[in-house]
Amino acid sequence: MRHSVILKKASLVGAFFVSLLCVELAQAFCPLRADLAQVAVRQVVDGDTVRLVDGRSIRLIGINAPELGRKGRSDEPFAVQSKRRLQALVDASDGRVGLLYGKQRKDRYGRTLAHLYDRQGRNLEAQLLAEGLGFMVAVAPNNELVRCHTAAERQARSKHLGLWRDEQLKTAGQLRSGGFALLGGRVASVQRNRGGLWIDLDGGRVLRVAPELLGEFDVRALQQLEGRQVEARGWVIDRQRRGGLKSGQARWMLPITDPAMLEVVR
Repeated sequence: MRHSVILKKASLVGAFFVSLLCVELAQAFCPLRADLAQVAVRQVVDGDTVRLVDGRSIRLIGINAPELGRKGRSDEPFAVQSKRRLQALVDASDGRVGLLYGKQRKDRYGRTLAHLYDRQGRNLEAQLLAEGLGFMVAVAPNNELVRCHTAAERQARSKHLGLWRDEQLKTAGQLRSGGFALLGGRVASVQRNRGGLWIDLDGGRVLRVAPELLGEFDVRALQQLEGRQVEARGWVIDRQRRGGLKSGQARWMLPITDPAMLEVVR
């Protein structure tokens, strides 16, 4: 088992990822919340989005499910399975779920950001993550359940469940377009300026921590990453396609939205 370091402020130990003996998936990870008022679901849109009877679209916090094919594109692996599993979990809860809203209530698309719970108070994102039907994601300030979601994903990854049946880590040269990705590589350099903190990886890729998020990280530890092997996850931006690529800059940029999105593997 490899050792991990999460570069969170005042916490640099691998205890973030806990070993869990319980094999009952959702119940083994996140605390039960049976106290939440239940709302009716009208439609499961995909593996991380539902639409309520009252018209609101709910984007599940803490998980990024594979994308269903749209506009002529093919479904990503396990996208259909993720949607079907979420539908089954909602159906098993009599079509009603409890909502635990994020500190940030809306995303840029106007969707409501919330955690979903079934009638027994079990967290649905943890269930999906534990079955390998999505990637754990954390976007500050909506990171309340990041520990249990990370543990749920870690179980699926260790057991090669769902999308973890295949290697998900992308190395230099494997990026073809922007979008969500799990990147692995060696840190070539670390720089800090008015634009935040920049972690250059081999292969023309750079990770960025925005200035307003630096308070969430152990900056000193980040600045000592040169030569280390890391994994980072998030939504990659193709700066060449956007027309903002300057000479000497990395084409691929991945904004790091929370310490849990960056892991030192050795």
